[in-house]
Amino acid sequence: MPNATIPDPASATPILPAHIGDTVEAIGRLHIDHRRGSTGLQRVVDRLTRFLSRPRAAGFLAVGVAIWIGLNLILEALGARAFDPPPFDGLQSLTGVGALLMTVFILVTQRREDELSELREQLTLQLAMVSEQKTAKLIELIEELRRDLPNVHDRPDAEAASLSRPADPDAVLEALKENQIDARGAEGARPNAPDGES
Repeated sequence: MPNATIPDPASATPILPAHIGDTVEAIGRLHIDHRRGSTGLQRVVDRLTRFLSRPRAAGFLAVGVAIWIGLNLILEALGARAFDPPPFDGLQSLTGVGALLMTVFILVTQRREDELSELREQLTLQLAMVSEQKTAKLIELIEELRRDLPNVHDRPDAEAASLSRPADPDAVLEALKENQIDARGAEGARPNAPDGES
C-alpha cells in the first residue's frame, strides 16, 4: 500500500467562502481600475511622493545639503569663488522651490487617495445596506415561522416586528443630515454665563 502524504494544515492556503472571495475581488478590481484611470503624470507624481515619504529621502536631502554647504566652504577656504557663498541664498531658493513642489505632489496624491477612499466608502455603504435588508428578511421569515409552528406559543414581539422592516435609506439620510445640523447648532451655541458674571 503506497504511503499517502497528508497535507500540512498549517501550510495549506485558507479557503475563503465564495461571498467573501467575491467581495475581496471586487475591492481588488476597484483599486486596479483606480490605478488604470490615472494619467502618466499622476503616476510619476505618485512615485515621487512615495519616494519622498520614505526616511531615506530625508537622509539623501540631508547629505545633499551638507555637500552643498561643505563644497562652498571648501572653495572659499581655498580662495576660489564659491558658487553659493554663505548665507547660501541659492540653497535657500532651491529648498523653497523643492518644498513647494513637494507640497503640491502630496496634495495631488492625497486627492487621488481621497477619490479611492470615497469609492470604498460607497461600496461599504452599499454592502451594509444589502446586509441590513437581508437581516430584516431573515427576522421576518423567522417570525413567520414562529407564528406558523403549532407547538410554539405565538406572542407579539414589537422589537422583532420593527427589526423585520428594512430601513428606508432616504429616511436614514435625512436623519443623518438633521443630526449634523443639530451638532453644528450645538457647537455654535455658547453657554449662558452664570448669574453675577458678565
